[in-house]
Amino acid sequence: MVKKELKETATSALQTVQWHKIGHWIFLIGILVAIVAGFVAVPYLAIMLIVAGLVVGLLNITAGEVHEFLTASIALLLVGAAGLGAVALVGAAVESILKNLVVFVAPAALVVALKSIWTLAKAA
Repeated sequence: MVKKELKETATSALQTVQWHKIGHWIFLIGILVAIVAGFVAVPYLAIMLIVAGLVVGLLNITAGEVHEFLTASIALLLVGAAGLGAVALVGAAVESILKNLVVFVAPAALVVALKSIWTLAKAA
């Protein structure tokens, strides 16, 4: 009896959590950490950005946003690979921020792409 009540309570608690809002906040924090890490050293930066990117890919991108997100991700990955370190004065900081953003967005893009492929395969 008690076990059943605990299970129902846990299930209702999980249903009331607004996962999209959690994903939204993790996305904003990931962007902020990527920018700050362009100027100061952040321990375990890559691990934090990769985990945050995976969470954002799982929680934050809806089916209607897949195309736009993947297009923006490709654009960001290309700009990050452009090597803007040669730009005078701010080039090194901009390049570091872009590399951090790539580390953050690439796992999210991978998750979104895999979810999209899974959806297409199920529809076939």
